[in-house]
Amino acid sequence: QAQLVESGGGLVQAGGSLRLSCAASGRTFSSYAMGWFRQAPGKEREFVAARSGSSYYADSVKGRFTISREYAKNSVYLQMNSLKPEDTAVYYCAASGHTSSRPWELSEYNYWGQGTQVTVSS
Repeated sequence: QAQLVESGGGLVQAGGSLRLSCAASGRTFSSYAMGWFRQAPGKEREFVAARSGSSYYADSVKGRFTISREYAKNSVYLQMNSLKPEDTAVYYCAASGHTSSRPWELSEYNYWGQGTQVTVSS
């Protein structure tokens, strides 16, 4: 059974940076999308970024966040710069088990990590 494990969350001041990491085990996702979603208290889980050949970003993070993958390590990363208080959320790593033409949609992902908290103070 595939497993995704995130790391790198924490508390940071507004304007600061964090780098999230996600390591997958149990199967390889090199042919499929991997991405990041987030969920703030009282809100639905939302798309942040995905990489499947091309990179995709939510409008709210474009120019500030960068997604990357290291295929040899079956891993995906999210570099987050210029963080804002509204970026505060639990961030989830996700991996798709099939070819997807809509890697920004939550329903395209079969595997999820346990989440890592990111808190941005003002």
